Amino acid sequence: MDNHTDPIILDPEGPDIQGEIARIRKRGPVTKVVLPGGVPAWSVTDAAILKEILSGSDVSKDPRQHWPAFRNGEIGKDFPLLNWVNTRSMFTAYGSEHRRLRNFVAPAFTNRRTAALQPRIQAIADDLVTGLDAAPESHPVDIRENFAYPLPLRVINELMGVPEHLIGPLRKCVDGIFDIALSEEAAVTNYQEMIGLLQHLVAYRRENPAEDMTSTLISHVDDPAKNFSVEELVGTLYLTVNAGHETTVDLIDQAIYLLLTNPDHLAATLDGSLSWADVIEEVLRLEPSIAHAPLRYAVKDFVLGDVAITEGDPILACPAGANRDPKIYGDSADKFDPTRKNKDHMAFGYGAHRCPGAPLARLEAQVALPALFQRFPHMKLAVSPDELGTVPGFIANGHDHLPVLLK
Repeated sequence: MDNHTDPIILDPEGPDIQGEIARIRKRGPVTKVVLPGGVPAWSVTDAAILKEILSGSDVSKDPRQHWPAFRNGEIGKDFPLLNWVNTRSMFTAYGSEHRRLRNFVAPAFTNRRTAALQPRIQAIADDLVTGLDAAPESHPVDIRENFAYPLPLRVINELMGVPEHLIGPLRKCVDGIFDIALSEEAAVTNYQEMIGLLQHLVAYRRENPAEDMTSTLISHVDDPAKNFSVEELVGTLYLTVNAGHETTVDLIDQAIYLLLTNPDHLAATLDGSLSWADVIEEVLRLEPSIAHAPLRYAVKDFVLGDVAITEGDPILACPAGANRDPKIYGDSADKFDPTRKNKDHMAFGYGAHRCPGAPLARLEAQVALPALFQRFPHMKLAVSPDELGTVPGFIANGHDHLPVLLK
């Protein structure tokens, strides 16, 4: 039974993220939850309230300044979300510090830079589809593992300038970062390994500079006027590879799943009466890649909705909740409908911390999905939807695997 006085304890494995968020919403727009590790936080699932706090300065993402429990050492090394809150990058910065760090990253994701990647993304998608075409007809293929996963990985590796010998080890680490249920020891080891790999990447690009994001960021570190440290450079790469990979994998995964389970919308997309852009925006609304975005902290006492928030309280933004807010999307909030008029969503965040990689994620989906479905228009799920499993953790929102019959 749901005892309405006890806060909802988030399941660290995330087997039913949307069901859990629906239960949180029933309690109210701003609801007390318990994070893995026993840390209480406020979950915000109401779209208007979430926009209000994300566009103002009352909440911060910097635990060093604004989370007393973190500053005082009450948050131990065993806190399962530690890697989400303590790596120094624009993701965990506030105010002018956030703007300073974001300015180093933004040039890598301008519309011009993004558009210039389109031919490479197309070549990668075509290459993967050609590989799939060679698969035996009667054998199920895990389309997540063999298409949704490698495409963004190859794109982000090219963007960052990751050499071949670091690609495999980095992939293993990225998987571990999103697995909140890892033991403390495994999580610490995984994090240290990943930071070590990124330091190797920096050393490699120092010796072999190229036209890539890592080489550009190294040039900022080497310019004393830029005030950009090696630690911030590594933190920025850490953020880019984590935010820029898993999220796009889940976007492509969810899009394939939703089209396969909604054959009418798939037929309409394939005959051109529904645009791929409409499909992608509705996927981002209904099943955003980041369900809960950890973590923010109240900079001062304030009232949110009708809840009194105390300075230092942790706040968990819930874009997946806001994206299904019945006040905005009505009775069909939980339904996949790419023809709906209002597909406005918060899948890429909102306000100052809005994801700079949003145009790249959209472009990857816009290239990948037609490449796949035009080659395999009769593709279907090889198992029932309830056998797909979920990505470990309550942050990332994707399937564990996605077996399909291609032809």
